[in-house]
Amino acid sequence: MKYKVLKHIKLKIVIIGALFAVFLFYGFFENQWLKINSFDFQSNDIPEAFNGKKIVFLADLHLGFYFSNKRTAKLVETINQLEPDIIIFGGDFIDRNVKYTEPRFDGLKDLKAKLGKFGVLGNHDNVINSNLIKREMQEAGITFLDNKAEWIQIGNQKIKIGGVGDLWTSWQNLEPTVADVGKDDFVILVSHNPDYAPEIKNDLVDLVLSGHTHAGQVTFFGLGAIMRSKYGQKFRYGMVDLGNTKVYITSGVGSTVVPIRFFARPEIALITLKK
Repeated sequence: MKYKVLKHIKLKIVIIGALFAVFLFYGFFENQWLKINSFDFQSNDIPEAFNGKKIVFLADLHLGFYFSNKRTAKLVETINQLEPDIIIFGGDFIDRNVKYTEPRFDGLKDLKAKLGKFGVLGNHDNVINSNLIKREMQEAGITFLDNKAEWIQIGNQKIKIGGVGDLWTSWQNLEPTVADVGKDDFVILVSHNPDYAPEIKNDLVDLVLSGHTHAGQVTFFGLGAIMRSKYGQKFRYGMVDLGNTKVYITSGVGSTVVPIRFFARPEIALITLKK
Protein backbone atom coordinates (compact mmCIF):
# COMPACT_ATOMS: atom_id res chain seq x y z
CA MET A 1 0.00 0.00 0.00
CA LYS A 2 2.77 2.39 0.98
CA TYR A 3 4.64 1.49 -2.23
CA LYS A 4 1.57 2.35 -4.34
CA VAL A 5 1.20 5.72 -2.60
CA LEU A 6 4.86 6.58 -3.17
CA LYS A 7 4.59 5.50 -6.79
CA HIS A 8 1.52 7.72 -7.24
CA ILE A 9 3.31 10.71 -5.68
CA LYS A 10 6.37 10.19 -7.89
CA LEU A 11 4.14 10.01 -10.96
CA LYS A 12 2.52 13.32 -10.02
CA ILE A 13 5.93 14.93 -9.53
CA VAL A 14 7.08 13.67 -12.94
CA ILE A 15 3.92 14.99 -14.63
CA ILE A 16 4.20 18.39 -12.91
CA GLY A 17 7.90 18.57 -13.80
CA ALA A 18 7.18 17.69 -17.42
CA LEU A 19 4.43 20.33 -17.66
CA PHE A 20 6.73 22.93 -16.12
CA ALA A 21 9.48 22.03 -18.62
CA VAL A 22 7.00 22.39 -21.50
CA PHE A 23 5.88 25.76 -20.12
CA LEU A 24 9.48 26.99 -19.91
CA PHE A 25 10.35 25.72 -23.39
CA TYR A 26 7.28 27.36 -24.94
CA GLY A 27 7.84 30.57 -22.95
CA PHE A 28 11.42 30.88 -24.23
CA PHE A 29 10.22 30.12 -27.77
CA GLU A 30 7.33 32.64 -27.71
CA ASN A 31 9.63 35.34 -26.35
CA GLN A 32 11.44 35.35 -29.70
CA TRP A 33 8.42 34.52 -31.88
CA LEU A 34 8.12 38.03 -33.27
CA LYS A 35 5.03 38.91 -35.29
CA ILE A 36 4.22 41.79 -37.62
CA ASN A 37 0.87 43.24 -36.63
CA SER A 38 -0.33 45.17 -39.69
CA PHE A 39 -3.39 47.38 -39.62
CA ASP A 40 -4.78 50.57 -41.16
CA PHE A 41 -5.52 53.69 -39.16
CA GLN A 42 -8.23 55.78 -40.80
CA SER A 43 -8.90 59.45 -40.19
CA ASN A 44 -10.31 62.34 -42.18
CA ASP A 45 -7.49 64.45 -40.71
CA ILE A 46 -4.80 62.53 -42.58
CA PRO A 47 -3.56 64.70 -45.50
CA GLU A 48 -3.63 63.23 -48.99
CA ALA A 49 0.18 63.33 -49.12
CA PHE A 50 0.30 60.94 -46.15
CA ASN A 51 -2.38 58.56 -47.40
CA GLY A 52 -0.76 55.11 -47.53
CA LYS A 53 2.34 56.11 -45.58
CA LYS A 54 3.64 53.37 -43.27
CA ILE A 55 4.58 53.77 -39.62
CA VAL A 56 6.55 51.11 -37.79
CA PHE A 57 5.84 51.36 -34.07
CA LEU A 58 7.77 49.31 -31.54
CA ALA A 59 8.39 49.57 -27.83
CA ASP A 60 9.96 47.75 -24.89
CA LEU A 61 12.99 46.39 -26.68
CA HIS A 62 14.73 45.87 -23.32
CA LEU A 63 18.04 45.48 -25.10
CA GLY A 64 20.45 43.69 -22.79
CA PHE A 65 21.74 40.28 -21.79
CA TYR A 66 18.68 38.50 -23.20
CA PHE A 67 18.59 40.66 -26.35
CA SER A 68 21.91 40.19 -28.10
CA ASN A 69 23.61 42.19 -30.86
CA LYS A 70 22.69 39.39 -33.26
CA ARG A 71 19.02 39.60 -32.32
CA THR A 72 19.16 43.40 -32.60
CA ALA A 73 20.60 43.10 -36.12
CA LYS A 74 17.81 40.68 -37.07
CA LEU A 75 15.21 43.11 -35.73
CA VAL A 76 16.69 45.95 -37.78
CA GLU A 77 16.71 43.78 -40.90
CA THR A 78 13.05 42.85 -40.37
CA ILE A 79 12.01 46.49 -39.93
CA ASN A 80 13.95 47.69 -42.97
CA GLN A 81 12.28 45.02 -45.12
CA LEU A 82 8.93 46.65 -44.23
CA GLU A 83 10.18 49.89 -45.87
CA PRO A 84 8.60 52.22 -43.31
CA ASP A 85 8.19 55.93 -43.92
CA ILE A 86 8.32 56.66 -40.19
CA ILE A 87 9.68 54.66 -37.25
CA ILE A 88 8.45 55.41 -33.73
CA PHE A 89 9.88 53.96 -30.51
CA GLY A 90 7.68 53.82 -27.43
CA GLY A 91 10.39 53.64 -24.76
CA ASP A 92 12.26 51.11 -22.61
CA PHE A 93 15.15 50.72 -25.01
CA ILE A 94 17.44 49.15 -22.39
CA ASP A 95 16.88 46.51 -19.73
CA ARG A 96 18.55 47.00 -16.33
CA ASN A 97 22.26 47.07 -17.23
CA VAL A 98 23.78 50.25 -18.70
CA LYS A 99 26.75 48.38 -20.21
CA TYR A 100 24.54 47.11 -23.06
CA THR A 101 23.44 50.58 -24.16
CA GLU A 102 26.19 51.53 -26.63
CA PRO A 103 26.69 48.14 -28.35
CA ARG A 104 22.94 47.60 -28.84
CA PHE A 105 22.30 51.13 -30.14
CA ASP A 106 25.09 50.61 -32.69
CA GLY A 107 22.73 48.17 -34.40
CA LEU A 108 19.81 50.60 -34.37
CA LYS A 109 21.85 53.08 -36.42
CA ASP A 110 21.12 50.96 -39.49
CA LEU A 111 17.36 51.51 -39.32
CA LYS A 112 15.97 53.32 -42.37
CA ALA A 113 12.85 55.52 -42.48
CA LYS A 114 12.16 58.00 -45.27
CA LEU A 115 10.50 60.64 -43.07
CA GLY A 116 12.36 60.12 -39.82
CA LYS A 117 12.79 58.12 -36.62
CA PHE A 118 11.31 59.29 -33.33
CA GLY A 119 11.06 58.04 -29.77
CA VAL A 120 10.44 58.61 -26.07
CA LEU A 121 12.05 57.13 -22.99
CA GLY A 122 10.43 54.54 -20.75
CA ASN A 123 10.65 53.98 -17.02
CA HIS A 124 13.61 51.60 -17.38
CA ASP A 125 15.51 54.14 -19.50
CA ASN A 126 15.03 56.91 -16.94
CA VAL A 127 16.10 54.70 -14.04
CA ILE A 128 19.17 53.35 -15.83
CA ASN A 129 20.68 56.50 -17.39
CA SER A 130 18.41 58.83 -19.32
CA ASN A 131 21.20 61.14 -20.47
CA LEU A 132 23.23 58.29 -21.95
CA ILE A 133 20.22 56.84 -23.74
CA LYS A 134 19.21 60.25 -25.13
CA ARG A 135 22.75 60.64 -26.49
CA GLU A 136 22.64 57.18 -28.07
CA MET A 137 19.24 57.96 -29.60
CA GLN A 138 20.68 61.08 -31.18
CA GLU A 139 23.67 59.18 -32.58
CA ALA A 140 21.29 56.57 -34.01
CA GLY A 141 19.29 59.32 -35.74
CA ILE A 142 16.27 58.96 -33.44
CA THR A 143 14.61 62.27 -32.58
CA PHE A 144 13.97 62.56 -28.83
CA LEU A 145 10.32 63.47 -28.17
CA ASP A 146 9.85 63.57 -24.39
CA ASN A 147 7.68 66.69 -23.92
CA LYS A 148 8.57 67.79 -27.45
CA ALA A 149 6.97 67.61 -30.88
CA GLU A 150 7.91 67.70 -34.56
CA TRP A 151 6.00 68.54 -37.72
CA ILE A 152 6.61 66.14 -40.62
CA GLN A 153 6.02 67.72 -43.99
CA ILE A 154 5.49 66.47 -47.54
CA GLY A 155 5.13 69.37 -49.94
CA ASN A 156 2.73 71.78 -48.27
CA GLN A 157 0.98 69.10 -46.20
CA LYS A 158 2.05 67.95 -42.75
CA ILE A 159 1.28 65.86 -39.68
CA LYS A 160 2.58 66.25 -36.15
CA ILE A 161 4.25 63.71 -33.86
CA GLY A 162 4.73 64.59 -30.20
CA GLY A 163 5.66 62.82 -27.01
CA VAL A 164 5.43 63.05 -23.24
CA GLY A 165 7.74 61.86 -20.48
CA ASP A 166 7.12 58.56 -18.74
CA LEU A 167 4.22 58.60 -16.29
CA TRP A 168 6.13 56.91 -13.45
CA THR A 169 9.63 58.33 -13.71
CA SER A 170 9.36 61.68 -15.46
CA TRP A 171 6.93 64.53 -16.07
CA GLN A 172 4.42 65.17 -18.83
CA ASN A 173 3.80 68.28 -20.88
CA LEU A 174 1.27 67.93 -23.68
CA GLU A 175 1.48 71.59 -24.71
CA PRO A 176 4.29 71.26 -27.32
CA THR A 177 2.16 68.66 -29.12
CA VAL A 178 -1.12 70.55 -29.20
CA ALA A 179 -0.06 74.22 -28.98
CA ASP A 180 -0.16 75.02 -32.70
CA VAL A 181 -2.57 72.42 -34.10
CA GLY A 182 -6.17 72.70 -35.20
CA LYS A 183 -8.95 70.12 -35.16
CA ASP A 184 -8.26 69.28 -38.80
CA ASP A 185 -4.58 68.46 -38.19
CA PHE A 186 -3.47 64.84 -37.80
CA VAL A 187 -1.61 64.42 -34.52
CA ILE A 188 0.16 61.40 -33.01
CA LEU A 189 1.27 61.36 -29.37
CA VAL A 190 3.80 58.86 -28.02
CA SER A 191 3.44 57.99 -24.33
CA HIS A 192 5.36 55.02 -22.95
CA ASN A 193 2.70 54.32 -20.35
CA PRO A 194 -0.88 54.11 -21.71
CA ASP A 195 -2.29 55.20 -18.34
CA TYR A 196 -1.49 58.77 -19.40
CA ALA A 197 -4.01 58.70 -22.27
CA PRO A 198 -7.12 59.44 -20.13
CA GLU A 199 -5.33 62.60 -18.93
CA ILE A 200 -5.81 64.06 -22.44
CA LYS A 201 -8.89 66.23 -22.10
CA ASN A 202 -8.98 67.73 -25.60
CA ASP A 203 -9.82 66.20 -28.98
CA LEU A 204 -6.67 67.39 -30.75
CA VAL A 205 -4.74 64.09 -30.56
CA ASP A 206 -5.88 61.52 -33.11
CA LEU A 207 -3.75 58.57 -32.01
CA VAL A 208 -1.75 57.75 -28.89
CA LEU A 209 0.98 55.11 -29.23
CA SER A 210 2.05 53.31 -26.05
CA GLY A 211 3.87 50.24 -24.80
CA HIS A 212 4.96 49.38 -21.25
CA THR A 213 2.49 46.55 -20.60
CA HIS A 214 4.14 43.77 -22.68
CA ALA A 215 0.50 42.62 -23.14
CA GLY A 216 0.96 41.08 -19.72
CA GLN A 217 4.11 39.16 -20.83
CA VAL A 218 3.01 36.04 -18.94
CA THR A 219 -0.74 35.48 -19.10
CA PHE A 220 -3.17 32.64 -18.53
CA PHE A 221 -3.78 31.90 -22.21
CA GLY A 222 -4.20 35.61 -22.92
CA LEU A 223 -6.22 36.32 -19.78
CA GLY A 224 -5.47 37.15 -16.14
CA ALA A 225 -2.34 39.23 -16.75
CA ILE A 226 -0.87 41.00 -13.74
CA MET A 227 -1.20 44.70 -14.62
CA ARG A 228 0.27 47.58 -12.65
CA SER A 229 -2.39 49.94 -13.95
CA LYS A 230 -5.18 51.77 -12.20
CA TYR A 231 -7.36 50.87 -15.17
CA GLY A 232 -6.98 47.11 -14.71
CA GLN A 233 -6.86 45.20 -18.01
CA LYS A 234 -8.18 48.10 -20.11
CA PHE A 235 -4.81 49.07 -21.56
CA ARG A 236 -3.22 45.61 -21.67
CA TYR A 237 -3.00 45.38 -25.45
CA GLY A 238 -4.49 46.60 -28.72
CA MET A 239 -6.62 49.55 -29.82
CA VAL A 240 -8.71 51.36 -27.22
CA ASP A 241 -11.20 54.06 -28.19
CA LEU A 242 -11.50 56.74 -25.50
CA GLY A 243 -13.93 58.88 -27.47
CA ASN A 244 -11.73 61.96 -27.80
CA THR A 245 -8.73 59.91 -28.96
CA LYS A 246 -7.65 56.35 -29.74
CA VAL A 247 -4.82 54.51 -28.01
CA TYR A 248 -2.80 51.66 -29.48
CA ILE A 249 -0.85 49.61 -26.94
CA THR A 250 1.78 47.33 -28.42
CA SER A 251 2.88 44.10 -26.77
CA GLY A 252 6.50 45.20 -27.20
CA VAL A 253 9.50 43.40 -28.61
CA GLY A 254 11.61 42.30 -25.65
CA SER A 255 10.94 41.10 -22.13
CA THR A 256 12.02 42.01 -18.63
CA VAL A 257 13.01 40.03 -15.49
CA VAL A 258 12.87 36.68 -17.34
CA PRO A 259 13.08 36.00 -21.11
CA ILE A 260 9.67 34.34 -21.18
CA ARG A 261 6.31 35.23 -22.69
CA PHE A 262 3.12 33.21 -22.48
CA PHE A 263 0.28 34.09 -24.88
CA ALA A 264 1.61 37.62 -25.23
CA ARG A 265 3.69 37.41 -28.39
CA PRO A 266 6.20 40.19 -29.13
CA GLU A 267 5.37 42.36 -32.09
CA ILE A 268 6.26 45.10 -34.50
CA ALA A 269 3.19 47.21 -35.29
CA LEU A 270 2.96 48.26 -38.94
CA ILE A 271 0.42 51.07 -39.18
CA THR A 272 -0.71 52.29 -42.61
CA LEU A 273 -2.32 55.75 -42.62
CA LYS A 274 -5.57 55.91 -44.57
CA LYS A 275 -7.54 59.07 -45.28
